[in-house]
Amino acid sequence: MKDLTPALPLARASLGSLPSDVEVPNYTRADLSPGIVHIGLGNFHRAHQAWYLHRLMQQGQALDWAIIGAGVRPYDAAMRERLLGQDCLTTLIELSPTSSKAEVTGAMIDYLPIEEGNGALIAQMANPAIRIVSLTVTEGGYYLNPVTGGFDAAHPDMAHDAAVPQEPVTAFGAMVEALRLRRDEGHGPFTGQSCDNLQGNGAILRQTIVGLARLSDPDLADWIDANVSFPNSMVDSIVPATGPDELALARRFGVDDAAPVTHENYRQWVIEDDFCAGRPRWEDVGATITPDVHAYEAMKIRILNAGHQVLANAGELLGCDTIAECMNDADIAPFWRKVEADGIAPYVEPVPGMTPTAYVALIERRFANPAIKDTTRRVAFDGSSRHTGFVLPILREAIGAGQSVEALALVEALWARMCFGTRDDGSVIEANDPAWDALNAAAVAAKDEPSAWLAQDHIYGELANNADFAKAFDGWLTMIWAKGTRQTLKSFAS
Repeated sequence: MKDLTPALPLARASLGSLPSDVEVPNYTRADLSPGIVHIGLGNFHRAHQAWYLHRLMQQGQALDWAIIGAGVRPYDAAMRERLLGQDCLTTLIELSPTSSKAEVTGAMIDYLPIEEGNGALIAQMANPAIRIVSLTVTEGGYYLNPVTGGFDAAHPDMAHDAAVPQEPVTAFGAMVEALRLRRDEGHGPFTGQSCDNLQGNGAILRQTIVGLARLSDPDLADWIDANVSFPNSMVDSIVPATGPDELALARRFGVDDAAPVTHENYRQWVIEDDFCAGRPRWEDVGATITPDVHAYEAMKIRILNAGHQVLANAGELLGCDTIAECMNDADIAPFWRKVEADGIAPYVEPVPGMTPTAYVALIERRFANPAIKDTTRRVAFDGSSRHTGFVLPILREAIGAGQSVEALALVEALWARMCFGTRDDGSVIEANDPAWDALNAAAVAAKDEPSAWLAQDHIYGELANNADFAKAFDGWLTMIWAKGTRQTLKSFAS
């Protein structure tokens, strides 16, 4: 890594002048044409799906599959401005425990305006050149009932998009309207491809799109259900948020990038081969194409994503700033290993070449990577979606199998304690969930009456009525308040 002063501003015109140890696109970006609209241009997409496409382009493939970026919320405008200011190029910095390297990727060629009614997004998706519309809109962004997993038709956003389908406020409403235009104009459909951490993410996207369409146009809903593909996929790479340290790191590589992305030295993408309008040959650059994504999804979502929640709440309470610090903590790490071994891995099936036990060991190494400054706060964010999506399904399976629920009851008790809003040392935990006020009120009530936390029906539903879980939860939360988080973790792991 070089320490250049000043670094060169990232732009198409400067690619040939960047330091030689920064890999740059070898394709001519003027030769690219769009085939994908991606909604939700965060760090993960740029380090994952966009990277796979970039690697194909480096081989001379997929030049007609370039990405048009899009967003539907006002806060997306800031990212749009940053990326358009550097010709939609991104510096990716790979961080292994002992080294780092940088490359500039160029698979994205434009970013649509963020506007009320989403007219530009609808028009772009209605263009028959677009064959895939992909999304990273977070696990909690699919308008799901958190208890039933069904489509939440009563949500105000869905009610709006059903009432005014030509001027939607959501990505899903825009997709429905674009599909209506394609149908009416005699064009074929595009594939809807979720890249979010949801088990059965394609099936969930189908449920949301078809469910929303049915509210306003049942015939269109039937056409979408019969003609549009929604492949399931499993996506995996740890990609921290970008802050001052990441901006400075890019400059040390000689690149002045307004939105660089750091990522671990690991990626995995497992994709169901179900694309109604074709797809790039992602398998040529390492993606796994399979008719059965479910087992891969379950392994990753349960061991990694649920495992993140196991760490993050304990880490917040004990003041660990990053996930790597959590894995280096003398009490959090043994607690995490025991929860994974006793409470999670027994409910995970092996996949080709990987057992659950081996995957736990792999995740432990990845979480412990000190070069990845993945904050505990980021991982703990939106627990109301992540616990319901990642942890509670395992708990239900354990109850159904008549097995111990002690490990996961402790995980839920730690979440409840964290939502009280203070750490064990008395410092304040700032609001970190879209439903923070309600969670905090339940956590305050649960300090004296633990059942108040489980009474949140929209989260726990019938789980609150399970005597074994309720008893274990009560015992752990009572111990946390009486003896503190660290002593509770010691008691569990001993």
